[in-house]
Amino acid sequence: MLRLAGARLLDERDRMAVRAMLTADPVASCMVASRVEALGMDPWRLGGELWGCEPRGFRGGRLDALCFAGSNLIPLQGNRASLRAFADRALRRRRMCSSVVGPAEQVLGLWDELELDWGPAREVRADQPLMSMTRESLVEADPLVRPVRPNELERYLPAAIAMFIEEVGVDPRTGDGGASYRARVAELIAAGRAFARFDGGDVVFKAEIGALSNAVGQIQGVWVHPDRRGKGLGSSGTAAVVDRLVRGMGRTASLYVNSYNVVAQSAYKRIGFTTVGQYATVLF
Repeated sequence: MLRLAGARLLDERDRMAVRAMLTADPVASCMVASRVEALGMDPWRLGGELWGCEPRGFRGGRLDALCFAGSNLIPLQGNRASLRAFADRALRRRRMCSSVVGPAEQVLGLWDELELDWGPAREVRADQPLMSMTRESLVEADPLVRPVRPNELERYLPAAIAMFIEEVGVDPRTGDGGASYRARVAELIAAGRAFARFDGGDVVFKAEIGALSNAVGQIQGVWVHPDRRGKGLGSSGTAAVVDRLVRGMGRTASLYVNSYNVVAQSAYKRIGFTTVGQYATVLF
């Protein structure tokens, strides 16, 4: 096995140890668990590498730190020494990720190690409550919210782009004209994980299940058309997606939200979400 500054590249022989790490906190680990469960551990299929650190003096079968390195850098668990080891690996190649995201303690600790070389960040969102629920919504679900059909991609895509620009602060069409973002949206639609309410041909509400593990579905991209805000479409639409996850798929519904977005937090609490952790995101 390749070892570098205490961290090593994981492979199929580490599957049980990785599984134990992911199931220890299935809500916080959903983004990584969804990929590992569907694609395995091979970096070519996974679209990134899994790095791990073992307890001092322990060899094989157990990990005490885990990090996914792909289009996003996602440190899930690890103490200061482990985060330093992950930073060492990351700094030995050019930055490939568009963000560092995950549990706040690990993200901010890793960013402390990376900032001198990778900074400044475009934005650091240090406080993002991680919320989840395991029951049907307390808010009546919008019956007009449904999965987007593949032939509705062109109608859905403008709303997805508007949401991305509003939430992330950059246009997803930059660089390749939007080809990669379009492909990702089409993939979500094909998987039945993009939801919308259409009104007169326009999308007035949208949301997606961005990551879907065996235990948890993470809702992302919640958006309401600017002309229709303040009328409850966000709450009732999100409730419809929650019910699809909890009742239809047997998963825990989860999401994370910026701490300054008090309107969204209040809406999610009315639906039935409770805060179970804290995420952070470093955007480049």
